[in-house]
Amino acid sequence: MEKSTAVAEVIVNLPRAEVWQRLRDLTVPHKYVPGLRDCRMATDQREGVGTSRRVYTTSGMEMDETVVEWNEGKGFVIKLHDGDKPPPPIFVAARFHYILEDAGEGRTLFRPTMTYTIKWGALGALLDKLLLNVIIRGNMKKVGLGLKQYYETGKPSNPAYKG
Repeated sequence: MEKSTAVAEVIVNLPRAEVWQRLRDLTVPHKYVPGLRDCRMATDQREGVGTSRRVYTTSGMEMDETVVEWNEGKGFVIKLHDGDKPPPPIFVAARFHYILEDAGEGRTLFRPTMTYTIKWGALGALLDKLLLNVIIRGNMKKVGLGLKQYYETGKPSNPAYKG
């Protein structure tokens, strides 16, 4: 099975240390990730490898997100899953990478990235090449722009967030 990658890049007009301080709060993705309506922590642990949360989408889907890699000051990787099952509905496996880099002049390059494997073998790979990767890259860009707006203004950028 072939692993695919979808990457976006967004410049956040804040220093990386400040972006990191906000990003490490894993309780608030629904304030900037389009399509999320809620997030509930599933572990008492609030940061680092093993931290887990459950997210709820506006379409009614629920999924678990567990930190599998933590790079202090630079980002983390979250495994998407549903309990001990893979993430719904089209993936065999999926991970979301939150990557931060200095962009100079007190700014941060945020690189939201999803690595994933699609179900359905060769047919899934073809579907990914023709359509899915474009859609997922677009979603990564939306996450990046939502994070940028939320972090720069302090106001939730996700229209589904009801506060």
